[in-house]
Amino acid sequence: MKIISVILFPFSILYGIIGAIRNFLFNNNLLKSQSFDVPVISVGNLSFGGTGKTPQVEYLIRLLSGSFSIATLSRGYKRKSKGFAEGHVNSTCAEIGDEPLQYKTKFPEILVAVCEDRCGGVRNILKLKKEIHCILLDDAFQHLSIKAGLNILLTDYSKMYYNDFVVPSGTLREFRCGARRADIIVVTKCPKNISEGQRKNIIKKIRPLKHQHVFFSFIEYSQFTLFSNHAVIKSFDLNTSVLLFSGIANTEPLVEYLRENKFETKVMKFSDHHQYSTADLHKVRESFNNIAAEDKVIITTEKDAVRIESPELKEILKGLPVYFIPIITDFFPIDKETFNKQIIDYVTNARKNQGNH
Repeated sequence: MKIISVILFPFSILYGIIGAIRNFLFNNNLLKSQSFDVPVISVGNLSFGGTGKTPQVEYLIRLLSGSFSIATLSRGYKRKSKGFAEGHVNSTCAEIGDEPLQYKTKFPEILVAVCEDRCGGVRNILKLKKEIHCILLDDAFQHLSIKAGLNILLTDYSKMYYNDFVVPSGTLREFRCGARRADIIVVTKCPKNISEGQRKNIIKKIRPLKHQHVFFSFIEYSQFTLFSNHAVIKSFDLNTSVLLFSGIANTEPLVEYLRENKFETKVMKFSDHHQYSTADLHKVRESFNNIAAEDKVIITTEKDAVRIESPELKEILKGLPVYFIPIITDFFPIDKETFNKQIIDYVTNARKNQGNH
């Protein structure tokens, strides 16, 4: 694998230089960034997927929605529609994408929108609802055409950006120095027993600028949730065999969680944001039937569950014990209060400044 990385290294340099030139043009106002009066928080990463953006956005929704009117804006990756679209509880993945649909399903009270053009998306949101107190931009760290008031950069504990390199020899979308644009850097998916020494070592390697704050978060798995009323309820014990199928960027933490809990786990991996076909789910059903154990269940992720909600896909899984596992992001006690305060203070102060204009 290292030999392949060396061979691809020149292409990575080229890719990174192209990104650096683009960043230079924005930084020097040769390409324009647009600001908005409404507070805008961007959540993103340097790498291609797998850092936990969706649960992080959900954390922000939970934090802010009790006091503020919130909207989320995503690209709507792999949707079949184009342009601006507002999400509704009866929308489909084809219309708005899996992550926006998950937001709308879990938080029906907020405005969920998708648009490839983030500036145009914000303008349309403000036309739809004047009284929006904060817009959360999902996966927008590289979208420099819009000037977020607060930039949150996520990096996976198991694959820190400072140990990575630009594609194709690595997984970064741009050179590591892009992290300088962040106001907050969140190290995600940390082990719950992370030591103070490990934290200090990571912060030392990140080398945050004076204005940057580094926080550490972890993921919590909720109880197994029955997929639909077509599924069969099944009890779980240590002898249960699990067929896990998923189309997310990084399945390893979930696989590790299941195996730590002594479930014998077989994994069917699909590509990130995979749009399931009837043939895919017939393969899932066949693989499940081929598991010899009598005590067995099918597990998928919350994001995948959204993608198999269509009647024809549900029909294929009818009569099977199908569950999904919701996950949430949380911060360690040493970080949580400070992180929450920085977010709430930003939105509160930005709205005050907005009112003074």
